Amino acid sequence: MSHITLIRHGQANTEARDEISYDRLSPLGHRQSAWLGAHLRETGSSHPRVYCGTLTRHVETAASMGLPDPIRDPRLNEVAYFTLAQLYEDQHGVPIPTDREGFIVHLPRTFGAWQRDEIAGAPESFEAFETRVSEALQEIAGGAGPAIVVTSGGLISMAMRRAMGLGVPAMARVALAIMNTSMHRLFPIGEHMTPVLFNAVPHLEAPDRQFAQTHL
Repeated sequence: MSHITLIRHGQANTEARDEISYDRLSPLGHRQSAWLGAHLRETGSSHPRVYCGTLTRHVETAASMGLPDPIRDPRLNEVAYFTLAQLYEDQHGVPIPTDREGFIVHLPRTFGAWQRDEIAGAPESFEAFETRVSEALQEIAGGAGPAIVVTSGGLISMAMRRAMGLGVPAMARVALAIMNTSMHRLFPIGEHMTPVLFNAVPHLEAPDRQFAQTHL
């Protein structure tokens, strides 16, 4: 097996409340991505295999990083959280939050209801999301040489759930912690992929860049 470095996309449209409007990088998102790409080049990081989801924010992040011709795989796309949240509000009266503090409560509740199949008409089931993430990462891990994967926070939290046996509440806390353009590494130890890096943002640690350590 080969190790995988997962990267969350740069900051997207933080004012959006639907999937289409959210799916593009903000100006800061492009800067975060460019800084990360420069950091990888300056440190001599080698990733002969490059993948990303098919969402605009994934493709834009990879481009701003300067990654060459990533393989686009829809299995690496984020869960349609805005759609899921709207269904949850319509069916159960749980309002969609408008700030990070609200999301800290909302995301675990939504993930829990989703896993229990309490949200009718969800774009995909929790089980289907877990299966596609697992299958995609297993295939990537089976290839030759280190791989870099540009994706989203929900998918990264699912990868951590699979690697560490996390329950849904812990998975939700992981998702809330993940910063834009953060790096997460899964390394083969024995027969399993094990996290050896989580939420690393070395390209944003300098005092004049700490403002760019964003979650939303």
